[in-house]
This record gives sequence, structure tokens and C-alpha cells, in this order.
Amino acid sequence: MPELPDLQAFKHNLEKKLLHKKLTTLTVKNAKKLHTTEKALKEALEGQPLDHIQRVGKELHFVFKNGHVLGMHLMLHGKLYFFDKENEQKYTIVELLFTGGDGLVLTDFQGAANIFLDPEPKTAPDALSKEFNESYLKEQLAKKKINIKKYLLDQHNVLGIGNAYADDILWDAKISPFSICNKIPDASIKALLKSIKKILEGAEKKILKSNPDIINGEVRDFMLVHNAKLTESPDGAPIKKDTGGGRKTYYTDEQVLFE
Repeated sequence: MPELPDLQAFKHNLEKKLLHKKLTTLTVKNAKKLHTTEKALKEALEGQPLDHIQRVGKELHFVFKNGHVLGMHLMLHGKLYFFDKENEQKYTIVELLFTGGDGLVLTDFQGAANIFLDPEPKTAPDALSKEFNESYLKEQLAKKKINIKKYLLDQHNVLGIGNAYADDILWDAKISPFSICNKIPDASIKALLKSIKKILEGAEKKILKSNPDIINGEVRDFMLVHNAKLTESPDGAPIKKDTGGGRKTYYTDEQVLFE
């Protein structure tokens, strides 16, 4: 599933191509996961210029000039493609055709990716927001008896972090993913916050540098420990893998376990 840095890169390139262009036609091809009727979407959005795009957690929000927002969640296998006048992609969920023939299509061979009109505001802060600060994190972790990786992945706690980047963040902060939240000392919480910003912002830059026009897929070849091809961390420690909880967790003995 695309995570925060991927979506940040997509947002950059989507705006570069589509900003201020008028949406002439919206066509739903697969309504299985549609949260809003096609009629309501068309009435709200067609004929409106695209004002800007926001990344909200793991969603992209296309904000139009009249204030209406088209929300989009790519889920596990959703992909975005540009097209010129006519879409030829298989497994299309929705087509957006803008003035001049510029088009954007959302596809998903599983049909799980979805769109929705005017999404409700999120209650949790974004991982890169000012609200997600040391004070917030200390207060939150003090209440939690779950492990820190589970906390980071829960979008009710913090928006945007997924499985892959959680591993790299925790390795960089030298905190075991199995550490209990309310046992993590203040100094390590401070290090964790610093690593979150550093890893996520750095990843976006690396993605755009190696794939400057990217609007789909996941670039993971630069990751520090969450990479099946790696056997050692950047500091030379053997990388271990845990598959508990239905997900792969990569970590090393360099990370301190607080319990």
C-alpha cells in the first residue's frame, strides 16, 4: 500500500499536471466500493477547476474551486495513471477528464480502491503536522499498553505511517517495535519524533529524485531495514524478521526493547 512519502510524491506530480484545469467529465467504471452516488459526484465536481490537492494521511483529496472535495484511497493495489483523451487502462475504478484532454484514471485489479465526496475531517494529527509534536506523543504513549509499532500503524493515533516506514523509523530511533508504549522513556520519545520526520521527509525526496514523474507504485529500494533483499542494517547488524500479527516486521538487536 502506498504510504505517506509515496502519496506526497504523487501529489507533487498530480498538481504539476492538473492544477487549475477544469474537470469536464467524471465517469465511474466500478461502483463496488463507491461511497457516493455517481450522480452526486458529477453534480458536485463536473465543470469545476481543480484548486489544489491535499494528502490527508493515506488519502488524496482533490479540492475543487467550489469547495467540494473528491477523496481517494488507493488501498493495497490502487494505481493512478494519466491518459490523453481516452483511457485504455484495465480495472478502472474512475476516470477524470480535464480540459485539453488531460485525463486521470484510478485502477485496481482487486476493485478495492475507492473514491468519496467531501470526506469527514480526521481526528488524528498527520505524522508531518505541527500538531504531531513531542507533547502530543508523550501524552499519547503514556496512556497506551500496546507495542509502539501497533501504535504508529493505527490511523486513529497518527495519520500516514504504514508498515514499511514504521520499521525504518523505529530502527532509526533505535526503539524495538515490540516496546510497550508507556515504558518508552522521554529521551527515546524525542528521538522517535525526530526519526518520524527525518525518515518520511527524506523518503519523499529520494522517491522524487529516482522517479521524478511518479504517480503510482511504491519505491522501496533505499529503505534501511524494511527490505527483503537486505541482510544487515546500515550499521552492520543482522536484520531479523517477525511475521506476527499478519504483517512483516524487520528489526535488529540495535533497537532497545522497553517493557
